[in-house]
Amino acid sequence: MYKHILIATDGSELAQKGVAHGLELAKGLGAAVTFVTVSEPFPALAWGGAMAGYVAADELTNYQESARKYAREVLEKCKAEADALGVSANTLHIENKAPAEAILDTARAQACDLIVMASHGRRGFGRLVLGSQTAEVVSLTQIPVLVVR
Repeated sequence: MYKHILIATDGSELAQKGVAHGLELAKGLGAAVTFVTVSEPFPALAWGGAMAGYVAADELTNYQESARKYAREVLEKCKAEADALGVSANTLHIENKAPAEAILDTARAQACDLIVMASHGRRGFGRLVLGSQTAEVVSLTQIPVLVVR
């Protein structure tokens, strides 16, 4: 049925449920998995004064380094879980994109035939039923999406 499953994660506890569910599905189907995590663009800051550019540059560097470290930790954990289950998996960290856009682009580029993701991310501004990124993926994709609550 499904041969290549994209599992999106932000490293949150709820996203981990999506990872576990997606891996069990992949194992049962003999499907390969691609894990993706996304770092959003550095937020635009309203810095003032003569030193604003220097402060923003330092903050940008710190943000990028922290995002890369966090993504590496999240993806290494996912890969280890896949390996333990005998599921073939690769990992991708997409930087400077909105999560929904990156998930959709990755699913197309990797020729995935199913997207698995949690109903909400770690941000507290989620929608009542689905998180905003999940809702966007569901509404814009051409392939099935399994939403894990």
